Amino acid sequence: MKKIFSIVVVALMVTALVLTGCQKKEAAPAAAAPAASSSSAAAFIGIAMPETHVLRWIKDGNELKADFEKLGYTAEAQWANADQSIQNGQINAFLTQGAKGLVIGCVSDGVTSVVADAARDNVVVVAYDRIIPNTTDYKYFLTFNNFKVGVLEAEGIVEGAKLNEGTAANPKYITLFAGSPTDGNSFFFFDGAMSVLNPLIEKGGVKVIGPYPKTSKDTNAFQQIATENWTASIAKTRMENLLANDAREVVLDAVLSPNDTLARAIVEACKADAKYTSKLPAVSGQDCEAASVAAIRDGTGQYSTVFKNTQKLAEAAAMLVDQELKGQAINIPGAEIATGDLKEIGNTGTGYVTTYLLDPVKITKANYKVPIDAGFFNEEETKTYGF
Repeated sequence: MKKIFSIVVVALMVTALVLTGCQKKEAAPAAAAPAASSSSAAAFIGIAMPETHVLRWIKDGNELKADFEKLGYTAEAQWANADQSIQNGQINAFLTQGAKGLVIGCVSDGVTSVVADAARDNVVVVAYDRIIPNTTDYKYFLTFNNFKVGVLEAEGIVEGAKLNEGTAANPKYITLFAGSPTDGNSFFFFDGAMSVLNPLIEKGGVKVIGPYPKTSKDTNAFQQIATENWTASIAKTRMENLLANDAREVVLDAVLSPNDTLARAIVEACKADAKYTSKLPAVSGQDCEAASVAAIRDGTGQYSTVFKNTQKLAEAAAMLVDQELKGQAINIPGAEIATGDLKEIGNTGTGYVTTYLLDPVKITKANYKVPIDAGFFNEEETKTYGF
């Protein structure tokens, strides 16, 4: 009897173990749920910005990261300290992490090797506000109408210095600065500006002090006014040298400056010259940096800047990558595809990429609140400058 009882107990135990094993196997899909969630996790986007000494690039990187995260992606922004080898290392790291998209504000054409690697891996690449030159291993360039930016810069100083009132007998005096020769936008900024200034110069009412390239194609003269890596100290030193030499015998009425960082350096040099203690030359700029907008408002620095709403640019870049990754038709509200003469903005030197343009706005004291009303400045900037 005991033997029979033992056999029954063992049989029941075996049955219980089998049933328990079956229950565990049925529960496996629930246990596997996190793995399924992980496999469908948001794609990773790498954001490679060129530098931090021009303040807008800090904002751009942070805005891009936030915009991608709003769309459900994971994203990381890195800044390259104006060193292409550093940026290439950062982009390689993004690719190693499995990036599905890259937004690149490049330092120079030295980025082409890693862009080729991204193309090989079918990664979506967007050139962000700086064309990636000498390659077509990417499809899209997103920027502003940079020829128009230059036009607006020139219109600002024409207005501020009343350049159109100059005559051959009583000319207005200007000097010219350009951006970094490694940044393709610099040429469009300058050519746009000179489309406004050249007619006034040719009539004799405006005289250029220092080198005078009529267009960016005048390579030798353009190189003399270009500012390597958009570095403020280079612009300040050149302005000091101009004031001490070529401009020693005249009073400058205006300075064509290609951005706000350089404009403030130029103004600083002028303020150290006794001739400009009571009246500064009209100085242009772009990017609507908070310090420059405050100086425009207060009449203590440059005369004008150009508002390129980089919040909208970052939003458009995130939208573009998202639509491309999802295989959707590209639709960027507020942007136009560069066609006609503007198609050249998308010329990489080896071919054309599809280029989307946003519209810039000239800012003077009369409308300095435009970027403020657009929420362009952060809380710290608003507090510091009383916006």
